[in-house]
Formats: sequence, structure tokens, C-alpha cells
Amino acid sequence: MPKSRSQQISLVDTPYSHCVSRCVRRAFLCGDDAVTGQNYEHRRGWVEKRLLFLTQVFAIQVFAYAVMSNHTHVVLFSDENTAKH
Repeated sequence: MPKSRSQQISLVDTPYSHCVSRCVRRAFLCGDDAVTGQNYEHRRGWVEKRLLFLTQVFAIQVFAYAVMSNHTHVVLFSDENTAKH
């Protein structure tokens, strides 16, 4: 049974979250796809720009991120004080 985020995340315990997002079906996010021969490196910049934009919209800070060929890792800080204002 799925749980709501309020039950999964406790800012009292830690305001930091490590988030992972993966592509499916051997899809490529960035880099060279050896099967099709296409290069998707331009997407790396898109992901970075989007992350930086989201810090302005939501009460989060990006502490670290890695954009890999088929997945991303992001370490976020949830700023509770900003969210309350």
C-alpha cells in the first residue's frame, strides 16, 4: 500500500533526501547510445537547468547531483523555514 510523503519523509530526522530517477527500456538520458548511434549529451544541460529552476520554485536546495547516461542522482535539502513563508 502506498504511503503519503508526509509519512515517508521526516524533516525532524533529516532535511536531506537522496533521489534517484532511472530511464526504462534501455533508453538513454545522456551520452552516446551504442545501439542507435545517436548522441544525447545535450540533455545533460537541460537536466541541470531544470534542477536550478526548481530550487527557485520550491523550498529546496540542491547539494549535489550527477546526471548519468541512464539515470540521475540528486541530494536535496528541504528548507522548512522557506516553505513556511
